[in-house]
Amino acid sequence: MSDTPAPSSRTAVVAAAIDLFAAHGYDQTSVEQIAQAAGVSRSTFFRQFGGKEDVVFADHEVLIGETRAYLAQPHADPWAAVCDASMRVFRHFAADPELARRRYAIVREIPGLRDREIVTVFRYERLFDEYLRDALPGLDPLDAVGFAALVTAVHNHVLRRLMRGARVPASTLRRALDGVLRRYGVHPDGEDPAGDDVIVAAFPRRMPTAEMSRRLRASLED
Repeated sequence: MSDTPAPSSRTAVVAAAIDLFAAHGYDQTSVEQIAQAAGVSRSTFFRQFGGKEDVVFADHEVLIGETRAYLAQPHADPWAAVCDASMRVFRHFAADPELARRRYAIVREIPGLRDREIVTVFRYERLFDEYLRDALPGLDPLDAVGFAALVTAVHNHVLRRLMRGARVPASTLRRALDGVLRRYGVHPDGEDPAGDDVIVAAFPRRMPTAEMSRRLRASLED
């Protein structure tokens, strides 16, 4: 039998833990209380999550794996793929904003959890950075890390608004990410030249050289 919990079971344990943390405090809540509230044994809890801190960040662990798998798929536009990956993470938390808000409140109160949150954010940023470098050979590393950092920062800014109680539709993040694409000169709208024997291409000065090369190569291959 696999030790990996079914999604519904995993969600039930996370929800039970967050409810207990909110009601009694993080430090005052024991693993035994979480296991009992979720209807699992203590040994099963440790086998599935490892500890209380891991329960708080269980969604992120799953999402980072899913994001890595998504980026490993073929994508015609690597810049847009990074933005789409960010949207997927946002939609996960927006699907149950109340649970996400309770979790956020707990993280803010515990220094150790805040530190882990910072590390978790950096893991997304590093994943985006490494993906762009692999997907766009010749890309200046500063362009890769800068774009990854900006997408991550914009994502977190919009997500925190949701966590603090505002009604934030996914379209808010989509518009913000469109702004990131335009800032880097890599927004796809209206930038694909028509195929012909002669191609005249104009690119924004700020567009990374590797992206110019990729678009020219794609046009010549059409």
